[in-house]
Amino acid sequence: MTTQSLLQIAIYVTVLLALVKPLGAYMARIYRDRPAGLEDRLYRLCGIDAQQDMRWTQYAIALLVFNLLGLLAVYALQRWQDVLPLNPQALPAVSPDSSFNTAVSFATNTNWQGYGGETTMSYLTQMLGMTVQNFLSAASGMAVLVALIRGFSRRNSESIGNFWVDMTRSTLYILLPLSLVLALTLVGQGVVQTFKPYQTVSLTETVSYQAPKLDADGKPVTETVQTQQQILALGPAASQVAIKQLGTNGGGFFNVNSAHPFENPTPLSNFLEMLAILLIPAALCYTFGVMVGDTRQGWAILAAMMLVFVALVFVAVPAEQAGNPALATLGADQTASNQQAGGNMEGKETRFGIVNSALWAVATTAASNGSVNSMHDSFTPIGGMVPMWLIQLGEVIFGGIGSGLYGMIVFAIVAVFIAGLMIGRTPEYLGKKIEAFEMKMAAVIILIPPLMVLGGTAISVMLDAGKASIFNPGAHGFSEVLYAFSSAGNNNGSAFAGLSANVPFYNLMLGLAMLFARYWLMIPVLAIAGSLAAKKTVPVGPGTLPTHTPLFTLLLIITVLMVGALTFVPALALGPVVEQLQMIGHA
Repeated sequence: MTTQSLLQIAIYVTVLLALVKPLGAYMARIYRDRPAGLEDRLYRLCGIDAQQDMRWTQYAIALLVFNLLGLLAVYALQRWQDVLPLNPQALPAVSPDSSFNTAVSFATNTNWQGYGGETTMSYLTQMLGMTVQNFLSAASGMAVLVALIRGFSRRNSESIGNFWVDMTRSTLYILLPLSLVLALTLVGQGVVQTFKPYQTVSLTETVSYQAPKLDADGKPVTETVQTQQQILALGPAASQVAIKQLGTNGGGFFNVNSAHPFENPTPLSNFLEMLAILLIPAALCYTFGVMVGDTRQGWAILAAMMLVFVALVFVAVPAEQAGNPALATLGADQTASNQQAGGNMEGKETRFGIVNSALWAVATTAASNGSVNSMHDSFTPIGGMVPMWLIQLGEVIFGGIGSGLYGMIVFAIVAVFIAGLMIGRTPEYLGKKIEAFEMKMAAVIILIPPLMVLGGTAISVMLDAGKASIFNPGAHGFSEVLYAFSSAGNNNGSAFAGLSANVPFYNLMLGLAMLFARYWLMIPVLAIAGSLAAKKTVPVGPGTLPTHTPLFTLLLIITVLMVGALTFVPALALGPVVEQLQMIGHA
């Protein structure tokens, strides 16, 4: 790695860490204050008693009903968009299976996209469906996290807060202001924000390309077409791009996401969007520490996340800078002195280069984001394995907004349970005894995503319907299927993209994986919150394991890595590992 590469990574990490404390403290204050002013009037208008706390079961029901309504709304918008306004390109209604997949995807904060935004979705569907759900699905994750934190901070309580209050505050005071600032900044950088129809512009020279058509027998063929014009897709993109990054959503306005110059035109917009991906998940660690009364707890978890993140950055970036040895044998120069141009540049934008492409890939899969500024399918086998494995770890290395931290807290519960077994004492975390019920719920949370990923992958590579969409045979085709279910089963949304997933089989299978992975984790987390809130606080004793020390941070990292390694290494050996060996063998 060059000095320039190290400097880019260092600047990103430094700015991120510098923003953790101020934003984290602000969010803690938001969640601890009592309703007042506009917020209080809003509750009265909606008939909500903001002073009435909920049991965990009531909280879960409110969450599920609210998310179901959002899912149905996005589905309806897609099915009826051909007769609804703000559709200047007269795009037709979306098919039922694709509508189901997309509605589930955006309601669950996954933002898996089997469609091309500029060729499929009207402006109204993008704004009222996708952008609104970007706010609400993110706020849902934040609400569940806050409920879990209250489980630790309350004692002998039957309630964990009010879902409607937590949702409102997450949206009104955190997501909306940050998104407004980022959206305006992105517009200043050239990200489009308009209701104008697509624009036709003249090219400086004639371009030839292959267009699909049907021959006389009805078989698909291609023909050479020449044109001197290009249609530029436009739309209200900046407002969606801002919340897609800040809410760890990831769904792009355009098909190629943040690799598109209208979504991400400059190095500064690239840095700000990449910073936004990890900003709130990182700051929530400090919020956690403040709300449980010990900021050291938040720093310990943040340290565990950051150590794994940085370590994997230093795997992905060199893997991409090394290039492909198979191309080197053909005489291709991949070692240019300018590292922006050297190495494996396939699938990457030259305006961002290898470092910012690989760093983005690690950040977007460390978080439950899924946006891309390069094509992960074109990464080297080891470079592509890093984002895939990060997803498979459960997206707890920062993870989704709210969901990543509550997932990491579950791993912390498992870590103290293991430590308790070692010393023969009842495990405790933040003054609460960890007993059989908490461990059963933690087991469900840890086991559901691997079941969705490995089970879905196995079914897909066995059935003809699943194999029909695999166009890259062998190890890489398997990797594409494994990545797709890893992304859906852990609510990430990114893809290797060589898989033809917008077909009824994958739309249904991936949609079900997203549903189970989101709500079969949220409900057990709320159950843990309710159980902990009902317990008394145990005073610190000589046998209590300190959970704010470097030793516990190391134990937490080992727990996360061991679960990921034991679960997914056999599958990774069949995909990226074999592919890497094949690549070396061809050199």
